[in-house]
Amino acid sequence: MQITEIKGIGEKSAKLLKKIEIETVEDAMLYFPRTYIQFPEMKAVCEAVEGETAAIIGKVLSVPVVKKVRSMQITVTYVGDSTKKLNLVWYHMPYIKNSLNVGESYVFYGKIQNKNGRLCMEQPVLYSISQYQQMELRFLPVYTTPKGVSNHFMQKMIQGAFEQELLFPEYLPDEIRHKYQLCEYNYAIKQIHFPDDMDAVITARKRLVFNELFLFVLNLQYQKEKKEKDSNSFIFQNDTFADELVKKLPYELTNAQIRVLKEIQQDMRSPYAMQRLIQGDVGSGKTILAFLAMADCSHNGYQSAIMAPTEVLAVQHYESFKGLCERFGLNIPLVLITGSMTAKQKREAYERIQQFEDAMIIGTHALIQEKVVYKELALVITDEQHRFGVRQREAFFNKGQVPHVLVMSATPIPRTLAIILYGDLDISVVDEVPARRLPIKNCVVNTKYRPKAYEFIEKEVSLGHQAYVICPLVEESENAEGENVIDYAKKIKEALSPNINVGILHGQMKPKLKNEVMEQFAENEIQVLVSTTVVEVGVNVPNATVMLIENAERFGLAQLHQLRGRVGRGNAQSYCIMINTADTEKSKKRLDILNHSNDGFEIANEDLKLRGPGDFFGIRQSGEMQFALADIYQDAALLQQAAGEVTSLIARDPDLLQPEHENLKEYLSKYIHNRKNTLQL
Repeated sequence: MQITEIKGIGEKSAKLLKKIEIETVEDAMLYFPRTYIQFPEMKAVCEAVEGETAAIIGKVLSVPVVKKVRSMQITVTYVGDSTKKLNLVWYHMPYIKNSLNVGESYVFYGKIQNKNGRLCMEQPVLYSISQYQQMELRFLPVYTTPKGVSNHFMQKMIQGAFEQELLFPEYLPDEIRHKYQLCEYNYAIKQIHFPDDMDAVITARKRLVFNELFLFVLNLQYQKEKKEKDSNSFIFQNDTFADELVKKLPYELTNAQIRVLKEIQQDMRSPYAMQRLIQGDVGSGKTILAFLAMADCSHNGYQSAIMAPTEVLAVQHYESFKGLCERFGLNIPLVLITGSMTAKQKREAYERIQQFEDAMIIGTHALIQEKVVYKELALVITDEQHRFGVRQREAFFNKGQVPHVLVMSATPIPRTLAIILYGDLDISVVDEVPARRLPIKNCVVNTKYRPKAYEFIEKEVSLGHQAYVICPLVEESENAEGENVIDYAKKIKEALSPNINVGILHGQMKPKLKNEVMEQFAENEIQVLVSTTVVEVGVNVPNATVMLIENAERFGLAQLHQLRGRVGRGNAQSYCIMINTADTEKSKKRLDILNHSNDGFEIANEDLKLRGPGDFFGIRQSGEMQFALADIYQDAALLQQAAGEVTSLIARDPDLLQPEHENLKEYLSKYIHNRKNTLQL
């Protein structure tokens, strides 16, 4: 049933909804909220607290006045009693004064701020007391929306979808549902959008997360059962070539690096094609292992390719590998391919790939375009697994013989989960950081520390260094609180010396502009980069020594650790300042883990222990696996339960031929089809 079947959805709206992959009524019902707004209990003016978003019930004490400042109309009044007053300010809303009568009480919903020593609320939403009583303590869903679509529109559209009375077939076997006390599928879908209460949210989410994880693991296991191990088509000499290169390095490899290098060498000389994941914490030295493996291929007369998640990182790998070849006296042809290269540059790169059978090829997604034809491609390395996936790996397989595959990830997933999530890969862990790296100095502070943080950034820049500032939002949003990149960049620019160049970076920018900004930062043309989490796998800037993270409590600990890993890459001492705006005991406890540890695996495990069933607002790990609701840390127990049930199911019915598995087989088929059309793992 097409989305236009819903009342009020025309062709224009359908076009906007297509941007978030909503084309049918079914798509709409399965497009889950990212969080909820819960309207709080009403408070008297005397209970108003600075910094909180509240519903204040107050009597209007003065006739609203409309002032004109430049071209803007500002409406001002105040509410309260003999003990306390609250100023109310509306911008561009002169008509609001017609809705307010002196002496009458209303409910004003918004954030309470302190302006010039007075408590005020800007742009409060106005309700009558009876109106607000109907909404009090209700959960209203908040969706990720494309430009031009409001959250209110999404709520109405999804309400309209439910009115179509479409029912989804139940596909989880009854014994699994009963064993883990999972609610019925359609009930879960309705309650995740419009929950009756908090218990309903938890119950619905548990069922839908189990669904996601069950299908994810079933797909992995199903494909694994169907697939035989690929034979190794490449002959590698058993010599000491790579070991001789290691001796020429200006530093010693850690024991972990040596162990993993040996595992890679053995894999490439075994009877089967390598399928290996290298998990290594930020700064553990995975890139040198990639180079040594690729050099081993060239030495044996074969091509190798490494695919990076961004153009800037691909260029950095290219320059780094070029320097290493010069240091080692290796005459290995290097080829760079990125999307922004001209047609002529790409043509020349393709010709070099055809010309040199021992080339090292470095690039982005451009490496899997149809025009790239490899000769004896023996090794494929993908950097940052959660940005790529099976589809990209298969694209290489279709370009000749099955190559060895090496996946590198800095995501610190506890080993028990990694074995499930990367079921088709052998796992190596680089669990030591090179001794030459100085540990990052961390501090968790509240908002009062901001001026000192700016002074510290200024001091570091004056010493020739650079800084990152991370905000959770791109721009101001009606649906989410927190610092945003656009406004914050203006604020910090005013606070710093005029000679400091402040740049901005976020995911909504066009790729070309993103690359330009990252290149400018890499070249120190930008000294302070205000960004969202897109820098997580962006660029290697050894000169950056400060990482300031705003609203640190809103991020998952593993993601904070990844962000922190953007600094501490050079010889200078580096610092990570995390600003905790929640200031609750729980957020302090979580962030304290980061404050006292630079070990990503330890942090991931501690994060796992702290999570509970109510912790699913605002702390999802972005980027990892791209589930709609599930979080591999928070939902580790469900993931292990789902994996156990999948193993048992496949042992009993490997081809899902039993009648009770008919719906499950259909869902799995849809799931596999959808996965092939995405960039997910």
